[in-house]
Amino acid sequence: MSSNSFTGRYAPSPTGRLHLGNLRTAVLAWAHARAQSGRFIVRIEDIDRQRSRPEYEAQQLADLEAIGIDWDGTPVRQSERSELYESALADLTQRGLTYPCFCTRREILAASSAPHGVPGQYPGTCRSLDDEHLAAKKAEFAAAGRRPSIRLKSQVREGTATDELHGEITAPIDDFVLQRADGMWAYNLAVVVDDAEQGVTEVVRGDDLMSSAPRQGYLAGLLGYATPSFVHVPLVVNSEGRRLSKRDGDVTLGEVPVGAAQRWILDSLGGGVGSDGGDGSDGGASAGLDSIADLPEALRAGLKIPRGQVIF
Repeated sequence: MSSNSFTGRYAPSPTGRLHLGNLRTAVLAWAHARAQSGRFIVRIEDIDRQRSRPEYEAQQLADLEAIGIDWDGTPVRQSERSELYESALADLTQRGLTYPCFCTRREILAASSAPHGVPGQYPGTCRSLDDEHLAAKKAEFAAAGRRPSIRLKSQVREGTATDELHGEITAPIDDFVLQRADGMWAYNLAVVVDDAEQGVTEVVRGDDLMSSAPRQGYLAGLLGYATPSFVHVPLVVNSEGRRLSKRDGDVTLGEVPVGAAQRWILDSLGGGVGSDGGDGSDGGASAGLDSIADLPEALRAGLKIPRGQVIF
């Protein structure tokens, strides 16, 4: 295990088998950490207890090892870390930074689609309920055996995070959910607490989560945590431009031989030493890589992660 304070991570959800796009991202996260002589950890993000399965967890760990990834320590499970999330939520609540939300998804969608609403953002309906309406809503939900979700009372409208590939990322920060109405912990709270508690200093993940970086950085600041650096890599898409999924067929190590999968991952990194990584067309350093194990050294030597679309 490295004594370096640099720590990277890969955090899959055990809701199915990892496809080649997932494995490519995992390899890049691992290689980035090892290139810094840092630690690399695996975290099992199984807060969705309805969809998470132990057999998927076991298969995912086996596939990560088969593709050439090693990790430090024993993988932790989010399902075993509720006390940490409870503590973080209590801290925010004590400081007046949360509130209960009684809105249904349909009501939120309708409000955000209104002429003055912002699509996809919570409009703040329950943020300023007076005592009378708040008490009435609590009584109504209690009588029906329901519970409200808990939202962050954001003090800003937008935030900025820095990404190694994309530069500054600016995105809106609304009153996002911290705990769902069914009691499950929201991704944004769990991932911020876990990254901080596990000493994660760099997050390499798919660029579908890029717009979440500013809100996660903001939440980390509210909780007194340092914000990790971010590297958002392109998702792998099929020939139609749709993000890769199991329905495309032949996309996991159950169908693709390990050696072929490793070769495809290496070939997908054709940006080359010293290239700008823009479209992955110039250079060709990946052609000189014989195995996944060569990647950390190649990154140290200047191999850039391409920003262009990756097609399988």
